[in-house]
Amino acid sequence: MKINTKIRYGLRAMISIACCDEPKGLLQKDIAESQKLSNKYLDAIISALKSKGLITTYRGKGSGYKLTRPANSITMYDIYTAFEPITVVECLDNPDFCELECCCNANKYWSEMKSEFIRILKNKTLEEIAVKERPCIEILHN
Repeated sequence: MKINTKIRYGLRAMISIACCDEPKGLLQKDIAESQKLSNKYLDAIISALKSKGLITTYRGKGSGYKLTRPANSITMYDIYTAFEPITVVECLDNPDFCELECCCNANKYWSEMKSEFIRILKNKTLEEIAVKERPCIEILHN
């Protein structure tokens, strides 16, 4: 299983936003700069996070992005699924994909693996990750 770059940078953007103490939020250019991303690439990431309802734009001049709810109520599952569904193998999500689905012994293993991965993602909050990241972000901004 490989976690794609949009998920990884989506998490990085969420950490940056969670660690921002500015009342008007964090500007996209500041996220792009701190994460070494192009604004164009970050546009797609921001769009996915907004569509999932994880961040919002603070209104007004010089405003940026804020979390829509406390970081302790946003999980890694929320962030991951903003970009793609949890897929371990195609046959779990689409039983018609494989003719052997009815008698496949590996299917149970893949199902357990998917369930465990989801459990891990749901049990790790953005706050838990951001708290450990804050010293690194402060170094980058100074």
